[in-house]
Amino acid sequence: MAGEQKRFARFFFYLRNLREAALHTGARAEEAEDRGLELLHSAETEAELKKLEEADSDTLSYVKRGLNRIAFGAVNDAVKLLFDAENMTARDIMGMDLFNVSEIKISGKNVLEIKFFDRQKALEKLGELAPQLDGGGESKRLIENIYGRDGDSL
Repeated sequence: MAGEQKRFARFFFYLRNLREAALHTGARAEEAEDRGLELLHSAETEAELKKLEEADSDTLSYVKRGLNRIAFGAVNDAVKLLFDAENMTARDIMGMDLFNVSEIKISGKNVLEIKFFDRQKALEKLGELAPQLDGGGESKRLIENIYGRDGDSL
């Protein structure tokens, strides 16, 4: 059980989505929200989340996680909504992961239009922020490996 709570805490920390984190820890779709709430309020999960928060208090890391979700996140729930919106309840829709959705619009003829955030732009922004996000550590090591510690070429 402790392993499941630790895994849930890590997914929840990065995704900030209760249902999705529960699904990643093995919960069935129909029980994911309830299982996620149960896991979130356990002492072990709270302790793991506290450790993760303390180790990662930098605001830019939140930006990085958001951009990563846009760049690499699933759009399954949005597609499900697109094809089956008429048969969904408000609870179904509230449990969906629509993080990658930038706009939902219903046209005059009951046509549902969903626009997504641009994955390519998210990747480009991640590339631009990389030196700031790693504190120069990884970038600096890469440069040192290419040019040597003193900046002289190999």
